Amino acid sequence: MGQEIDNPLFARFFHRFCGRDRGIGERELRRELLAGARGRVIEVGAGNGINFEHYPPSVSELVAIEPEPYLRARAEKAAQRAQVPTRVMKGTAAALGLETHSVDVLVVCGVLCSVPDQAAALAEFRRVLRVGGELRFYEHVRSRRSGFARWQRLVDGLWSRVMGGCHTDRNTLAAITDAGFAIERCRGFGFPPHAICYPVTPRILGVARAD
Repeated sequence: MGQEIDNPLFARFFHRFCGRDRGIGERELRRELLAGARGRVIEVGAGNGINFEHYPPSVSELVAIEPEPYLRARAEKAAQRAQVPTRVMKGTAAALGLETHSVDVLVVCGVLCSVPDQAAALAEFRRVLRVGGELRFYEHVRSRRSGFARWQRLVDGLWSRVMGGCHTDRNTLAAITDAGFAIERCRGFGFPPHAICYPVTPRILGVARAD
């Protein structure tokens, strides 16, 4: 039946402030993340379903995993409006509840910052992906600028408590490669573009392959 992570205060905060397109370029980034996805796709940590409208018609089935019950209920409503067949399920990144090698594309968007164990989650992603399947990721990461990285480490403890376990300074790209994925393409950038002290400004967006 999957697992739940009940965090009602953060879930409502996310739905109101983070789980909406705020007109600052987020829609374009989500479209870039999902462009060309095809076949059976799983989105891990789907939140309130903010990405559903951006999946292309080449997706034959979308399975959306969300462990938080309030957000999962919002995602179920969003699934009714989705342009591709969408099923919302309970589960966590480290326990997806799907068959081995049964998924063509796995999508994470702001998820690997908050999973308790990145290695366990990525191992589960490799398990469910077909050989040659795609891991599509859009995540905030530790800055390559040493001064900003120190700032991220300084605020991480408070930020993670306030933001539902989200960490500001994870080296997520290294974790992906350490898990055995081959990076096909990846770009790094700052978002929002003009943010100065926002600790989750450094981002990566790309595709890796499960060999």
